[in-house]
Amino acid sequence: MAGAPQARSAGIRYVFPVFAGKLARFATRLRGGGSAFPGYLTNRLAPTLLPTLADQFTYGVVFVLGSNGKTTTTHMISEVLRAHGLKVFTNPTGANLPQGVTSALLADATLTGRIRADVAVLEIDEGYAADLADRLSPSVILSLNVQVDQLYRFYETERVADMMLEASKRASAHVVVNRDDPYLSKIDADAMRGEVSFFGVSSELVAASAHGLANAADTRSGNAGILDHEAYAEVTRVDGRDVVVRVDGADAAITLPARGLHYAADAAAALTVASRVLGSAFSAQKAASGFAQMAPAYGRGEVIPLRRDPAGEQVEFVMFKNAPSLQMNLDALDAAPERALIAIDEGTPDVSWLYDVDFDGLKRIDVVTGEKAFQLALSLEHAGVEIGVVEPDMEKAVALMRELPPTASGRQTWFVNYELMMIGRRLLGHGDQEVARR
Repeated sequence: MAGAPQARSAGIRYVFPVFAGKLARFATRLRGGGSAFPGYLTNRLAPTLLPTLADQFTYGVVFVLGSNGKTTTTHMISEVLRAHGLKVFTNPTGANLPQGVTSALLADATLTGRIRADVAVLEIDEGYAADLADRLSPSVILSLNVQVDQLYRFYETERVADMMLEASKRASAHVVVNRDDPYLSKIDADAMRGEVSFFGVSSELVAASAHGLANAADTRSGNAGILDHEAYAEVTRVDGRDVVVRVDGADAAITLPARGLHYAADAAAALTVASRVLGSAFSAQKAASGFAQMAPAYGRGEVIPLRRDPAGEQVEFVMFKNAPSLQMNLDALDAAPERALIAIDEGTPDVSWLYDVDFDGLKRIDVVTGEKAFQLALSLEHAGVEIGVVEPDMEKAVALMRELPPTASGRQTWFVNYELMMIGRRLLGHGDQEVARR
């Protein structure tokens, strides 16, 4: 963007730790490893590097928090800001812990620690949000939702809400929260440093949705519902991927990268954050242009060829991580899929939540796969869903899906959790690792 200040380099004192981190990153990627070790090594060698790098983003650092929708909303915010001419740094999916964020920044930094971006939009793990906020000094913190997720880790949803609200106190300029979330709508604006803004979905759309927005009920305040606030951005109409969002009183027509009321809510959040980052330079028209050119986020509504022929049958990846995300994706279906696979692996220790999901949108699942395939199949059978084959091995399951007759629609639908989404993409020839987007 014209007139933006130039980024400052961190200095020669960081050459060795940055070089060591880049070397470690290269080595781990050669071995097919993850993103944690290079960041861990660099943070040990130079504890002040992370805040020094973050200080160079002239339009600040944005944190995206939430039980569901972090990756999609991070992607949306980034693309809207790019449509306004900003160079955006954002971390890959899964690199949302301190060491992962550092590893991602290493990929973009020069040896002297210069960053080639105007703004950072970071997906952050709720459990580390306050710690990272102390180190990165975010200007904007977005809290998307509090939903039942990772109880084996957090034990109670109340703890997750507290983590988000505590981290939000560290935002220097703006706090953006979901008006329709029973926990987040009760935010104490007086306790925040930054100005509080809200996004939401019209009450008519929420009421028309079979399961609402699937946000967790507030069980501790004595008021299980939400506190009504005026939303800067509110979704007022949804028709497949085409939605209308009322932004600061004016309607904006947006085309989503994937269908569903939850994606529309994410878009309202993204528009609110972008307006806070850009100030008077924000343009709803440019934002709509950014959405129009937006591809789905990694594994979330992506459509990939089933075989090597790109003109042949396609696979739509529908990723879920917990009951709310699976339910919202099922609610978004136009009709029961013609051909479907569903997969869940042992990375989800307790799958009892499957019995809370309403599977009425499904008639038949052709292949059930993953380490938890038999537990998943039992819950589907209990819900009256016809099952073709139970095959715990994902590679064999993909082969079975490839052997099935072509569909009339030319599309299969695969419902997969995160780990099996990556494996599925790789088996279809699209790799299992995402890179930092700049």
